[in-house]
Amino acid sequence: MKRIGFIGTGNMGTILIESFLNSHAITPSQLTITNRTLSKAQQLASQYPGIKIVEDATAVINNSDWVFLCTKPLQMLPIIKEVNPELSRNHLLVSITSPLLVEELESLTDANVIRFIPSIVNRALEGPSLVTFGKKVSPKLEEEFLSLARTISRPEVIDDRITRVASDLGCCGPAFVSYLVERMIKAAVEETNITEEEATNIMESMLIGYGELLRQKHFTLATLQEKVTVPGGVTGVGLEVLRAEVGDQFNKLFQKTHEKFNEDRYHIKNQLGKEKSRD
Repeated sequence: MKRIGFIGTGNMGTILIESFLNSHAITPSQLTITNRTLSKAQQLASQYPGIKIVEDATAVINNSDWVFLCTKPLQMLPIIKEVNPELSRNHLLVSITSPLLVEELESLTDANVIRFIPSIVNRALEGPSLVTFGKKVSPKLEEEFLSLARTISRPEVIDDRITRVASDLGCCGPAFVSYLVERMIKAAVEETNITEEEATNIMESMLIGYGELLRQKHFTLATLQEKVTVPGGVTGVGLEVLRAEVGDQFNKLFQKTHEKFNEDRYHIKNQLGKEKSRD
């Protein structure tokens, strides 16, 4: 039975822990966790008796076989430097952040390295997760990790070239879609007599059914539009507005997310350069 550690119990760390536990992929007794603000880890552990709380990242390493590093990108390198003396070839270090490349992470430690980018939808034990394997990871370890990832998600193995856009679609996508749905509800309330509660209930129910249509392979995105759209009908008129108004908004969205990614990469490279100069 693998001992699983988590360094960081913020939003995504907590979502991962809760998802793995609720899927019964792991048990509380397998878990060792810590967080910079220890009360957050204690609050999580109080909900799942059996989780072990330790005071620092090094203690997590010493109590774990697989370690999920769930911190902000610029916090990762200092933590890795701190715990690296305790990391061995027998450990698996799992990063959940995109700006730190797998090959860069591998250059810092002897441990096996995997990048695993989850999505908030994994809390429902569904949706995509993004996986990139380090070169030292064996085929056996790859399959072991994918088996764990499949308990809460549909893992997609990707390389560094598409990490940012894949994250935009699978991980940021729920926030983007939620915003668009909120705007649609707001417009419906402003333009008609429907209440916000009524509109929200209808939209939420529609989205659940929409997801099931795709999951069950009844339609693709394109054929779904075709089936709903009657020539000369209401849906067609609405789609004409969207085609005219949406324009290049999503192009601009991806441009901005990539600008932010490049900014984060710049800071990561600076950190890496300083660490190498000290060595």
